[in-house]
Amino acid sequence: MQVRMLIYAVVLFIFVIFSNAPAWRIDTDLPYPLPNEQIHPLRKQLDAHLQQRLEKELRKNPVWKKLLAKNKMAVGLVDISDPHHIRFARINGDHMMYAASLPKLAILLASSQALADGILEETPEVLHDMRIMISRSDNAAATRMIDRLGMDYIQSVLMNPAYELYDPKHGGGLWVGKRYAKSGKRYPDPLMGISHGASVTQVCRFYYLLAMGKLVSFRESDRMLEMLADPEINHKFVNTLHQLVPEGKLYRKSGTWRNWHADSVMVWGPVWRRYIVVGLVEDPNGETILRDLIPAIESVLQQPS
Repeated sequence: MQVRMLIYAVVLFIFVIFSNAPAWRIDTDLPYPLPNEQIHPLRKQLDAHLQQRLEKELRKNPVWKKLLAKNKMAVGLVDISDPHHIRFARINGDHMMYAASLPKLAILLASSQALADGILEETPEVLHDMRIMISRSDNAAATRMIDRLGMDYIQSVLMNPAYELYDPKHGGGLWVGKRYAKSGKRYPDPLMGISHGASVTQVCRFYYLLAMGKLVSFRESDRMLEMLADPEINHKFVNTLHQLVPEGKLYRKSGTWRNWHADSVMVWGPVWRRYIVVGLVEDPNGETILRDLIPAIESVLQQPS
């Protein structure tokens, strides 16, 4: 009798555990269908423990510590392993830096908005340019998209209250103010005077809203994710992640120009390996710094809360 009761108790315990286990840990893909009322600004989802661990881990490296202190390095991290309990941390989060090709994310968003609003005609050429300006960072394709949309339209989308990806009250953020070509007028951002800029907080916000299907629409978010998936340039974050998470799905956009190195990725792997990380570095060794940043980030995520 006691053995039977023990077996019953064990079976009941397992049933309770698995019936309460969130399904997204097992088989849910992105975008995650979270109701609007459960979407909160990342600034309100700052996690003190994650912040403390991020600062401690990154400042162990003396080079990184100096760069962070001089505002020449910024890092943002979002733990999305539990979509119902988002955890956000950042260092120099609102400090806007030159980000080269990374702000092509803004062109992707504006293109998707224009397609949804019927402002831009959906053609194979348009969809191809949207894809290769992200996966290959093709400057000619990005410039063609800018010319189709117009600079004013792109910037209006970035400052749209629904997205606030460029927010003057919080240091700016994502900005595209010049064609990715030698010719063309420059429209620098109002705060920092940068033509292609980003802050890690706003890029994290882009990926977070995208992961929850809240950029433009669920359908357009899904299509943007397809554009960002399977990056074709194997450097920086991706070079390291291909070794650490070969089975994971990567959604990514990077940028490099002279000493400015930028990368952003949303990792969708097994169990805890579901996170967003953004890094901006002004340093000749930025490529190496961003490669080495991923193991440090994963160390932060694996530490117990």
